[in-house]
Amino acid sequence: MFFNSLSFAIFLPIVFLLYWLVFNKNKTTQNTVLIVASYYFYSCWDWRFLFLLVFSTLLDYFSAIMMENSTSDKKRKLWLWLTIGINLGFLGVFKYYDFFAQSFADLLNGFGFQTNPVLLKLILPVGISFYTFHGLSYVIDIYYKRITAERNFIDYSLFVSYFPLLVAGPIERATHLLPQVKIKRHFNFEKAKEGVYQIIWGLVKKVVIADSCATYANAVFDNYESMNSLSLILGAIYFAFQIYGDFSGYSDIALGTSKLFGIDLLKNFNYPYFSRDIAEFWRRWHISLSSWFRDYLYIPLGGSQGGMWMKVRNTFIIFLVSGFWHGANWTFIIWGLLNAIYFLPLLLQNKNRSNMGEIEMGWNISSVKTILNILGTFALTTVAWIFFRAKSISEAVGYIQKMVTDFHFNPQYLSNERYNFELVLLVLVFVFVEWFNRSKVEPLSGKASWIKITLAIMALLALGVYSDYKEFIYFQF
Repeated sequence: MFFNSLSFAIFLPIVFLLYWLVFNKNKTTQNTVLIVASYYFYSCWDWRFLFLLVFSTLLDYFSAIMMENSTSDKKRKLWLWLTIGINLGFLGVFKYYDFFAQSFADLLNGFGFQTNPVLLKLILPVGISFYTFHGLSYVIDIYYKRITAERNFIDYSLFVSYFPLLVAGPIERATHLLPQVKIKRHFNFEKAKEGVYQIIWGLVKKVVIADSCATYANAVFDNYESMNSLSLILGAIYFAFQIYGDFSGYSDIALGTSKLFGIDLLKNFNYPYFSRDIAEFWRRWHISLSSWFRDYLYIPLGGSQGGMWMKVRNTFIIFLVSGFWHGANWTFIIWGLLNAIYFLPLLLQNKNRSNMGEIEMGWNISSVKTILNILGTFALTTVAWIFFRAKSISEAVGYIQKMVTDFHFNPQYLSNERYNFELVLLVLVFVFVEWFNRSKVEPLSGKASWIKITLAIMALLALGVYSDYKEFIYFQF
């Protein structure tokens, strides 16, 4: 069930009415209806994988209690590593086994040893990377005694399976979400209205921006060998906006949907393409994952407490693991490596936390420098996205090589695309709307909100009719 589907448009109001009008007696009934809705929501993808979700929930729930009840550090550590091992084991089998088996076979073949690896070719359970990380953060927090183990199984089950965040995040923390599910929620009209605004803006990002850009980006990447420099540059830019509109649009819909039920989720995007350096970009992009790796991998490895060598080592580990988290393909590893290389000069000069404040603009030289930094950061990010989008490293290298050597800048492919030059205008309008609303959660609230809502709905109706793409990119992770 997609957020941008008719089935979800029917599902959400039904759950909303049941939640507030029928099962609103206490927090247990509220949580129960959300759990049932979440399991139904997940089963719409493939009901057979419900057992994985239930097993992961039971494993982490009982492991946390056993850790808390253990009288020795040795037993607590045993339960921690047992839980981590089983969780990552399931993730490894479904997501990475074929990749490692095929890569090892290719390595042996390169040395003249002919092998035929046994591949499982398993279907990747949707959302497995996300709900696995939900559970891991919980048991790790229990181990370090940051929180106490949750004894109410209904409350904990909702923390893991809550449908707005179940299949593509944000990656929640028990410290943030569990306190909210442990109390009865009361309907708040203003919060619900904010949720509706955020849902509509998320749909605009997905249907109007991401799906429109996908039409062009997919055509260029699939035929890059016959494209000239202008088409290849535009193709890369359009993919950058496709993945941003797609993923941040999903996050906006998730956060907005959750507000309808009186629950706040972690902010996942903060206008990342207005970042002034790559460090700021990663503080603004997929915030819940970046902060997860910081808190549960980077800091335990020593963080920034050691010398420069430790900082560099830990930074590269974080980015490489982040790349590998996204998918079982060497292209994601290179994507992570590129971002680590981008980050390195800032780290070496101790400037990785230089741009922490909000962007201030005026008619001065400093503002010109800010704009150039934003454009430069976007260019670097867009080049890295080429590896993220390409099917293989050779395809990504070939794409970039042709992009910087085929110096023909005629509108080769735009002339026969559905949206022609209007697509360029559409993206520019989107950038300006976000720029002038970058201090807001979403641009539709505030003055003249009903006019903005009307225009947004008109755009959804006008372009949604022609949308060829339903699935969100991050469902594959």
